[in-house]
Amino acid sequence: MKTNLLFDFIVDKPSKTVFVNKEFNAELPLVWDAFTKQEILDQWWAPKPWQSKSKYMNFEVGGKRFYAMVGPEGQEHWSLQEYTSITPKTNFKYLNAFADENENPNLPGSNWDLSFSEENGTTTVRIVIFNESLERMEQQIEMGFQGGFTMTLNYLDELLATLSRPDRDSGK
Repeated sequence: MKTNLLFDFIVDKPSKTVFVNKEFNAELPLVWDAFTKQEILDQWWAPKPWQSKSKYMNFEVGGKRFYAMVGPEGQEHWSLQEYTSITPKTNFKYLNAFADENENPNLPGSNWDLSFSEENGTTTVRIVIFNESLERMEQQIEMGFQGGFTMTLNYLDELLATLSRPDRDSGK
């Protein structure tokens, strides 16, 4: 098990792009599932004490995930993701936009490109987030995106540790 895991979060304002590189002590199929299966994704895709609640998720090209970040007081911040490209266990891309509770997107949005690779049981996820608008990107950063996304990826670390325990599959 690797102890010094890579985690980079780089904001490049001139290109309107955020680069996130994160290693996980888990095999690629499990990390892929954590990003692509609603029942796992909703367990970690929000900074505490917020929760992610998907109304629906259809992980296929042209499919969508419509979900809310739900706060401790019940406040909801909706987002809509539309999957534009999927190469199983390697890469997927989607357009992300804030939305209202009726799925009306608040454009412009951002284009997410997630790439997955594994070496010796350590999976690396490389995320490139291109923002159509510098103003939107700056607003997102001001709203605490870097800190919040860092927290969510750390929650994923914790969740993967419990999901990849050897006794999990043996029924113990």
